[in-house]
Amino acid sequence: HPTVDAVLGAVAATLVWGPLHRKRISLLTAETLPWWLQIFGVWIGAERVGLSGILTVVAYAITIARSAPHTTPARIRVPSYAVWETMVFVLNVMAFVLIGLQLGPIIEGLSADERRVHAQVAAVVLGVVVCSRIGWVMLYNTAMRWKIRRFGSSRRSTLAPPTVKGGFLVAWCGMRGIVTLAAALALPGDFPGRALILVTAFTVVVGTLALQGLTLRPLLAWLDLSDDQPVEREYGEARDATLRAALKVIDDDPSKAAKVLRFELQELLSTTGRDNADGGDDAALPRLRQRAVEAARAELTRLRFDETIGDDAYHRVEVVLDRAELYAETGRVRSED
Repeated sequence: HPTVDAVLGAVAATLVWGPLHRKRISLLTAETLPWWLQIFGVWIGAERVGLSGILTVVAYAITIARSAPHTTPARIRVPSYAVWETMVFVLNVMAFVLIGLQLGPIIEGLSADERRVHAQVAAVVLGVVVCSRIGWVMLYNTAMRWKIRRFGSSRRSTLAPPTVKGGFLVAWCGMRGIVTLAAALALPGDFPGRALILVTAFTVVVGTLALQGLTLRPLLAWLDLSDDQPVEREYGEARDATLRAALKVIDDDPSKAAKVLRFELQELLSTTGRDNADGGDDAALPRLRQRAVEAARAELTRLRFDETIGDDAYHRVEVVLDRAELYAETGRVRSED
C-alpha cells in the first residue's frame, strides 16, 4: 500500500540516515558510498516485506532531503552535488535504454490486433493522466481561492493568491519521467499485464514530455503570465534573517576579528555574495566566522521548516552559506598550520 511504503521510507531515513550521519564522515568518497548502500538496502528491504521498492525509496529520499542539508558539511555537499547530478543523468538514460530494449521484443511478439489494443489503452491512459491532473489541480485551485475569500490566507506572505491562469499552467506542467519508468521496470517478469504496463508507461512519459513539454512555451505566451518573483522575495527575506542571526553571535565582541567578520558578513549576505575578506585574520577570526555561519544556517533551517521560505530560496541562500563555511574552514586550517 502506498501509505505503508511512505511510512517505511520515512522510518528508514530516520533510523538509518541519522545515526550514520552523526559519525561526521569527512571524505566525499566515504560519504557517497554509504548513501548508495542505504538506497539499495531500503529498496531490497521493502521488496522483501512485499512493499514497493520505488515508492519506499522516494519517501526515503524526501525525508532525507529535509534533514540532510543542515547536517552535511559544505566540503561534502558542494562536490557531492556534481556526483549526484551526473548519476541522475546516467540513471535517466539507463531507464530509457532499458525500456527501449524491452519494448522491442514485446512489440514484435504482439499480433496486429494486440498492438492496436495496446496502443489504444496507452493513449487512453495518457489522456486520463493529463486530464486528471488538470482536474485535480484546478479543483484545488478553486478550493484555495474560496478558502482565501472566506477565511483569509495562511500561506507564506511571498506567495500571490492562486489564479485560474496560474493553476492551469501548473496543471499542464505534469511531465512524467524516471519514477514512472522505474516503477514499470521494477515489476517482476511474470507480473500479469507487464507488457501492457511497460508500453503504457513509455507512452505516458514520451507523450507528456512531447505534448506538454513542447507546448509549455506557447502556453506561457498565450496565458500572458508575469513572474511575480516569489523566490526573489523569499531569498531576500532569508538573506536578511540569516545575516541578523550571524551578526547576533558577535554583537558584544569588540575585537578586531569581530569587526572584520561584520564587514565580511555584510558583503557576503546582504549584497551580492562576494568573498571580500580583506586580510586581518588572526587566531580568533576563523572560529568566530564558523560560529556565525552556524547561527545563520540554523536560522535558515528554521525559516524553511516554518514554511516562511520555499526550497528554491533555501538552496540559493545555502549556496552563499556554503561558500562562507568553506572560507571559514580554510581560514581555520590555515591558522592552525
